[in-house]
Amino acid sequence: MRTDRRQPVRLPPSARSRAALGLTAAAARGRFELQTCAACGAVQYPPREACHRCLSGALHWREQPGTGELIAETTVHHSNDLFFRERLPWRIGMVRLDAGPVAIVHVHAACAAAPAPVRVGARLDKSGRGVLVAFPIERIANMSDDLRLREMTCDPKSRKVLVTDGTTPLGQALVRALIGAGADLVWVGHAKSGTAASGFADLAALPQAVLLPLDLTDSGSVKRIAAQIGDQVDILINTAELHRAEGIAARVAGDSQSAAAHAQMDVNYFGLLRLAQEFGPRMRTGGADGRPRAAAWVNLSSIYALSSLAPHETFCASKAAALSLSQCLRAEMRPAGIRVINVFPGPIDDAWNPTPAAPTLPADALARAVVEALGDGVEDVYPGEAAQQWLARWQESPKILEIEMGS
Repeated sequence: MRTDRRQPVRLPPSARSRAALGLTAAAARGRFELQTCAACGAVQYPPREACHRCLSGALHWREQPGTGELIAETTVHHSNDLFFRERLPWRIGMVRLDAGPVAIVHVHAACAAAPAPVRVGARLDKSGRGVLVAFPIERIANMSDDLRLREMTCDPKSRKVLVTDGTTPLGQALVRALIGAGADLVWVGHAKSGTAASGFADLAALPQAVLLPLDLTDSGSVKRIAAQIGDQVDILINTAELHRAEGIAARVAGDSQSAAAHAQMDVNYFGLLRLAQEFGPRMRTGGADGRPRAAAWVNLSSIYALSSLAPHETFCASKAAALSLSQCLRAEMRPAGIRVINVFPGPIDDAWNPTPAAPTLPADALARAVVEALGDGVEDVYPGEAAQQWLARWQESPKILEIEMGS
């Protein structure tokens, strides 16, 4: 019997207090938030259960500008922690934020020596926990080349990526955006029975693109491709999606609603499940040899996974099921240092939204949002005006949103 002798993936310390998880939750959406006291207005860091000034427990997480001054720094050349020991030297410093607190942060290589103005942002580290990073005030080219930041992002530069469905306008736009971002190789999946949008054949001419027959409704197809490339994939982006505008209450001839619901679940939910079962174990073990390999898994979800929209109920239900599965996948992939990113667009500019109730999101814009999410290392992305509006209403009251949509 074959024994896998590879060591577990080494991750930075992940222990956080429950109060500190607010920083992680904000970083997962690309936001830098600190606790703000509703009683006296004090902004505090590190997170606590009570205000450091007036001891009030009325603390709320509020977004901060992040500007401040790097007042002291050092470069660590020795560490007892195995994760950092393998990545030394490591630059850290103290920043006095304009908002008030002084914070210990990781320092980007492009920051000038202290004292120097900087901007602080929150990032998820390799263990999926929020940490603070000091950046130069002005963004520079190749920002993610810094080794400290590289550990906290999933930038596609120099990585190998699988896009599960390249036949759609989004899939094609994403392949080109990934190559433009410096991906070494992009495998482009396509189901033999599917109809490809115009331009799909042109992808074969791109030197970094390799077309692969991949049908997420066929377990054998997923298994074969996983066996071929599963342990080479650094980033998997699941763009396979089936969308039918079918309600569940109207009576029509035949079983069209049931057939549509089954078909959408087969792609949107069971397709993801098949991918997770075959690619998940291979990607998890792929990072265990110490090399910067498997980094991210991206799922194309929908803002309507949060609350159903008539007459797309069966599509919404399939996306809600896939979201729950994706959260389970995130928990399983995190110990391997692999980030699971869910993308929640509103209506996409495609054949299934000919007369949408909200502004559609062009494929190119959605592709850029995915690449930016990889570069920022976030977990949840809500691209486009419609998604942002829906998210705000859902955060205000899921029940009110449900009632509005049901009316």
